[in-house]
Amino acid sequence: MSLVVRNLRKSYGEKVVVDNLSFEMEKPGVYALLGTNGAGKTTSIRMMLNMLARDGGEVLWNGQPLSTDNCNVGYLAEERGLYPKYSLMDQLLYFAELRGVSREEAKKRIRYWAHRLEAEEYLYPQEQAGEQAQTLEKKKKARPARRRKAKAKLADQLSKGNQQKIQFMIALISDPELIILDEPLSGLDPVNTDLFKSIIREQIAAGKYLIMSSHQMATVEEFCTDITIMNRSKTVLQGNLNDIKKSYGRVNLHLKTEQDARSLIEASGAVIITEKEREYQIRVSGEEQANAMLASLIQNGVTVVTFDLREPSLHEIFVEKVGEEHE
Repeated sequence: MSLVVRNLRKSYGEKVVVDNLSFEMEKPGVYALLGTNGAGKTTSIRMMLNMLARDGGEVLWNGQPLSTDNCNVGYLAEERGLYPKYSLMDQLLYFAELRGVSREEAKKRIRYWAHRLEAEEYLYPQEQAGEQAQTLEKKKKARPARRRKAKAKLADQLSKGNQQKIQFMIALISDPELIILDEPLSGLDPVNTDLFKSIIREQIAAGKYLIMSSHQMATVEEFCTDITIMNRSKTVLQGNLNDIKKSYGRVNLHLKTEQDARSLIEASGAVIITEKEREYQIRVSGEEQANAMLASLIQNGVTVVTFDLREPSLHEIFVEKVGEEHE
């Protein structure tokens, strides 16, 4: 299987919002679509899914135009897309039916994902209320208390993060081959962020194709193999992330010392990016300059606690490329 996006274009009047976006996924994994606010990421995703008309270009799945007829697609949108006044269970069953999942199978999958995403209390409130009542009765060792009928939650009664869980369930309920995640971790606390990450890892291990759009560079770097960075509708950087990082070289140095080392660092010709309590983030020209600095520190009696020379992070690459474009 393969996904090919070729020369996608979109304009509104004279304003170009996506300018000839192209990329390919020849094997399962995670492709990151990155960019500044308004760069054209969400518009590109909507064109890929035929939710928005294209001015040009094509999207192919196994050599054929991508559609829900030839590809099982799961989509987690950045915006909340639940019906606010309908029960969550009814909505899950409805979206499962749209994706061709039988009602019986949908109920099994909803049960699984409710447990996996720790959302059972919102979908099975009667069961949760019964368990809580039994626990209370045992603690009090009293006769059974009168149980109130628990009502299923509506979408607008959930927090932003819990709505995100339900939408994630909708995206996964058809067991899709291609999963598109637009800001999947937006609005999540650290515990639920880790929960979502674990599920994303499971989908990768299952051989799924994932496209992820996010502003959280550390998370993208954790999962993705290939990237496209967009700025003002155009592609400004594209390729395999490891290859891109190697092309920059090991030029970022994290240095921590027990004595003030500023004068020796500056004498080496390196540039101090940040400094806090004798801990420095430094830009060097390469390993030769870094090693010469280390030798100078030791010769001058400076105790080195941390000396970590590394390639730039995706965050640093993103800021540099987008900054160059703005200049």
